[in-house]
Amino acid sequence: MFSAGFRTFFLAASLWAALAVPIWLAAYAHGYALPGALPALYWHAHEMIFGYALAAVAGFLLTAIPNWTGRLPIRGAPLAALAALWLAGRVAMFTPASWIELGFPAALIAMVARELIAGRNWRNLPMLAALALLFAGDVLVHLQALEVADTAALGNRLALATLLALIALVGGRIIPSFTRNWLVRAKPGGALPAPTGRLDLACLVAILAGLAAWVAAPGTATAAALEIVAGAAAALRLSRWRGLATLREPLLVVLHAGYAWLALGLVLLGLGGLWPALPAGAALHALGVGAVGTMTLGVMTRATLGHSGRALAAGAGTSAIYALVTIGAALRVLAPFTAQALILTSLAGAAWSAAFLLFAILYAPIFFANKK
Repeated sequence: MFSAGFRTFFLAASLWAALAVPIWLAAYAHGYALPGALPALYWHAHEMIFGYALAAVAGFLLTAIPNWTGRLPIRGAPLAALAALWLAGRVAMFTPASWIELGFPAALIAMVARELIAGRNWRNLPMLAALALLFAGDVLVHLQALEVADTAALGNRLALATLLALIALVGGRIIPSFTRNWLVRAKPGGALPAPTGRLDLACLVAILAGLAAWVAAPGTATAAALEIVAGAAAALRLSRWRGLATLREPLLVVLHAGYAWLALGLVLLGLGGLWPALPAGAALHALGVGAVGTMTLGVMTRATLGHSGRALAAGAGTSAIYALVTIGAALRVLAPFTAQALILTSLAGAAWSAAFLLFAILYAPIFFANKK
């Protein structure tokens, strides 16, 4: 379990994702008070971002960095210590001493910085900047928990925007690349994803501008316009990657679907800024459940199969995982528009938890395997 980052943190992330949503639903639907320093709503947002998503990011980075740098992976006692900090943080979030949770992102930043600098891997330094922004968002949340400043909403927004920026950046690298490789094998001579060029760069800048506007000035007309443009830019990028040609391979379809949720969520975010009557939860959950949830599951399944020496193909169980998270995202986005919002929200939470619990059950034997 402590021989590679993906083994440790993908399993931890999936188990926490499966558990944290029912805890939130108990507070949301039944009014149960959660212990700790944060209101239940802020706790929910924090744990989805810094509990689940940051653990998934840690698993991805600790697995990818050795390939980037040529250095040995972080394993054994250092990896176990990092996992212990993550677990301590989850417990601390139920206590007045929630600030203990900051130890995990701080240690992760230190490890990633050491590896990138030692390996002279300057190309991936933006990953370090993204971790720093996530840490800053976490600090802002804990300032409110400590009753120092009313900054939890800003901190969660900054962190979610950073995760979405990572999806835009990393997704823009891996989705067309993986799609191209598969199409070359599966459909020789067919059309391939458009090569990366100035249009992709312009679209990426538009996406980042929209996310920055949302963080800095949510609800303003300027931010709304930039968010709609960002969503359109994400959709334009996606349209150039030949997603419809990959329908026979769920491992690829799920990545295209995650990027599609990013585009939809940004458009909904902008429309909500122009028409306040539009439920804010629709955009937030298109981005959180849809984009972050779908993309991280897609990466977690693919990375686990690839780094354990297994065939890059989705079986029935993995396809069911993707279907469940998609159903969960769709129900959660639709819920605020209906008279049965509580029922749909509960069903969405059940689908989300089932997706991650199924991931943990199906992939745990791989994580605990002694060798490839």
